[in-house]
Amino acid sequence: MTEMTVGVGSGVGEFADMVLNIGPQHPSTHGVLRLKLTLDGERVTGCEPVVGYMHRGAEKLFEVRDYRQILMLANRHDWLSAFCSELGVALAVERLMGIEVPERAVWLRTALAELNRVLNHLMFLGSYPLEIGAITPMFYAFRERETLQAVFEEASGGRMHYMFNRIGGLKEEVPSGWTSRARQAIGEVRRGMSDVDDIIRTNEIFAARTKGVGVLSAETAAAYGVSGPVARASGLDFDLRRDEPYLAYGELDVPVVTRTAGDCHARFGCLLDQVYVSLDLAEKCLNRVDAIGGPVNVRLPKVVKAPEGATYAWTENPLGVNGYYLVSRGEKTPWRLKLRTASYANVQALSTLLVGCLVPDLVAILGSMFFVVGDIDK
Repeated sequence: MTEMTVGVGSGVGEFADMVLNIGPQHPSTHGVLRLKLTLDGERVTGCEPVVGYMHRGAEKLFEVRDYRQILMLANRHDWLSAFCSELGVALAVERLMGIEVPERAVWLRTALAELNRVLNHLMFLGSYPLEIGAITPMFYAFRERETLQAVFEEASGGRMHYMFNRIGGLKEEVPSGWTSRARQAIGEVRRGMSDVDDIIRTNEIFAARTKGVGVLSAETAAAYGVSGPVARASGLDFDLRRDEPYLAYGELDVPVVTRTAGDCHARFGCLLDQVYVSLDLAEKCLNRVDAIGGPVNVRLPKVVKAPEGATYAWTENPLGVNGYYLVSRGEKTPWRLKLRTASYANVQALSTLLVGCLVPDLVAILGSMFFVVGDIDK
């Protein structure tokens, strides 16, 4: 649907701005997003992201689910980062209840969080080139995803919504020999990544479509609260795994991948290099798991009640910083659980980032912001 806004003038001096709706049938986006654009010819002069088409009221549903049940909702708003999202909620509840998670569970959680990060990034590494006309990287990216999905499925029983975290640890012990098979999968993915890397990183056509396009300055990124690979591509050297460690990250040396160009190409490069970092971190965690015995969860009472109070936990999710503000009144359900999601903050920047760009560059910029719409609408 389009609408015309005609400016003041007559004869030769007349001009018209077009207000164009992109969506909400989600062209080239991960979910249902609508952009209300004002165009002067082929140049964007205004952009208003319109969200809410997928809103499922997760934050209100948290208030009528007990602490065991809310994890089911937590892993669905960003379906590409399900394990990491449910982990963040579990960490907030454990912090409020003062639960100490067994060491083996801590290291397993860290390994699985990094593998989930790789799965997330591989989706975007395949789908982003597809959105601007390159189909082959999608096949390679999904080949590597399937290798890791098999490992996740063996451990949790799920391929997308893992439901493997529990308050106090993990659902159950991983199968015998799983860590060896996981390391083997990591090795296969590391070797297979060369296909994605070789075909796209230095591709002349891909570079022409992405270099110097959609430049996001560090100041603008910080002003909008942008985080994750999108922010680090603009030079914001911030990563909670290093700067405010949780899980086992305090015992790991976490390299932070950054760029300074802040354009579409830099954002893609950050995502690509982060895959190698996460594979290395996951392998180190699995080696540590093999040296640790003991349980992977703690025994909880039949009815779990968090003490009255409030806490805030934040994690470095694959798409950026996720925050979980939990308020309890001593009951078996949260009084309030507010989500601060990375995708919501990242998409806000589109209102500035798209202004001045050309319509042919629109999808290239939009896709490079790496968001999941469910993570915006929650």
